[in-house]
Parts: sequence; structure tokens; C-alpha cells
Amino acid sequence: MTNLACLLLAETSNLDEHKISSIFHPLSTPAQNEFNYALLVIAICGGIFVVVATLLIFTMIRFRRKPDGGHPYEPPQVYGSNRIEAAWTVLPVLIVFVLAGVTARVVWGIGDASQPKSTLHVEVTGHQYWWEVRYPNDGVVTANEIHIPVSHDRDHASFFDLKSSDVIHSLWIPELGGKTDLIPGRANHMWMDPKEAGVYWGNCTEFCGAQHANMLVQVVAQEPADFERWLTEQRQPHVSDPQALAGEKKFQMFACGGCHAVQGTKFKGRLGPDLTHVMSRRLIGSGVLPNTADNRKAWISNPQDAKPGCLMPGMKLSGKNLDDLNAFMETLK
Repeated sequence: MTNLACLLLAETSNLDEHKISSIFHPLSTPAQNEFNYALLVIAICGGIFVVVATLLIFTMIRFRRKPDGGHPYEPPQVYGSNRIEAAWTVLPVLIVFVLAGVTARVVWGIGDASQPKSTLHVEVTGHQYWWEVRYPNDGVVTANEIHIPVSHDRDHASFFDLKSSDVIHSLWIPELGGKTDLIPGRANHMWMDPKEAGVYWGNCTEFCGAQHANMLVQVVAQEPADFERWLTEQRQPHVSDPQALAGEKKFQMFACGGCHAVQGTKFKGRLGPDLTHVMSRRLIGSGVLPNTADNRKAWISNPQDAKPGCLMPGMKLSGKNLDDLNAFMETLK
């Protein structure tokens, strides 16, 4: 069921860019290597199928029982032929060795996530049911969006340390690379070097609970100058807006800061996503809702409506309380 959901995700429309996120449209070196390997396996297996099917059909036609009821022609008996025995032993062994060798080379190349010093380092932590994204060398924390620069070679690729805070998750961005598990107590690694700027959809591909299917993530590949601009903006702490002080106080009063951090304030929560620059994100709820005022209010009031089973409690707020909180959220740019 999980794999079926992943395949459906891999062919769904990208709502932001009106593009198709597809395993058949690789746009990074790991994805391209996996695609080439898949084509090789399909070609070899297809060739074997054609040979076997052809021999089977030929045999069925050539040696079938005659229409007049007579006995079919019996071919020469080759039982015990050393040449035939050697052929159907050696050929499968050679095919296995070819596939094993190519598999090892591809797996080694994709799995070698040793990071050159000049590349981007990103830490991705899976939570039920959202993604925490940290740039440890730049002091930036975000959620559910992974921004990386476009790269045309491995020396400038983006390297990921993948961790889990609770159960096993798995990260898959179909156009940029294969699935990699996030396992509690262990760090796994992957790398990407997207060739084109764009927004690429991904998902958790390891069943992790009730909202597994709605644990979405976006990789935003940007030109290097645009990425540096984004990184500079994300480094900036929050500056309180006098027009939103009522909402900031209610953010504290309703204990929102116990779960969420806002850099530049006393709110240091780590249970939920960092909200310092939440207004710069396209989506909320790990991809289930566009980031609009109405959706933010609905999410704050009762997130279970949009994402049943998520771990954020419904505050059941309304009226001025909800408006003030949203006004504070709108200052988190």
C-alpha cells in the first residue's frame, strides 16, 4: 500500500510549478544513475523474456499434435548434452554477474555521501508527521521545505544527514534521488545535485502512523544567487512588530512557544516546527494546506480537521484571539 501511494505521488501534478514529479524524469546524478540502471535491468530481463517466449511459442507450434489426430513430430532428444547444459548454466551466471557488478557500482556511487568541504550540509529530521530542516553551518532552521542550490557536478552537490526523532521514516524525492530511511539512533546520508531550478515534491515512504500519507516535503532548487539570498533572509531573527504585540502575548499565553521556536524571542520550543520565517513557506501542516490567512486560522483552531491524528492539539480559538495570533504569524517573514 505504501509503495502504491509512493508511485501515485511520483506521478501527481506539482501544484506550485504545474510540473510533473516523475521517476521517469531524473534531474540529478543519483536519480539519473538509478534510472539508467533500471533501463539496463528492464532491457536484460526483457531480452530473456523475448527469447524464452519465442522458444516456447516455436515449440508449441512446431511440435503440436496434428489436426488429423496423428502423433506430433518428436524432436531429437538432447538430454545429457554437455554443450546445452553448459550454455544454460554459464549464460545465467554471466547475466547475474553483470547485474551484480552494475548494481554494486550504482549503489556505491549513490551511497557515497562523503561531503566535500565546499558543498552544502543539510540535516533533515523526521517527526510524526513533519520534517525538520537545519543548515548547521549557517544557523538556519526551517520545516517541510528544503532549499538547495542548482548544481552541475558532485563537487557542488547538497549533502544530507537524515535522522528520526521517533519512528522510522523514509525520504523520497522522485526526480532527485531514491528512498533513504531515517532511523532512530542512526544517521543515514544522501546527496542531490539538481540540474534545474524548480519545486520538487517528496514524501515519507515508510509507514509511520496515521498521517504518514500527509507527511509531504518540498525540495526547492534555486540558482546559487537566489539560494544565497534566501539563506541570508533565513538567518535574520524575528523583530517584534508593535502592531502585533497582542498576538505575541497570546502566543505565550496559549503556550504556543512551548512547542514552537521563534528566533529572536524567548520562544524556544522544539516539539513542533520552527516558526521564525513561517510566512516564507508555501504550505503549512507539512504540505496539506496552502499558507493563507484562512488556512492558518483553521489550522490553529483545530488542526485535526485537516490532518486527523497529527500531534498538534486543537486550540479551539476564535474571534479576536485567533485574529491576533494570525497577525503575529504574519510578522514571521
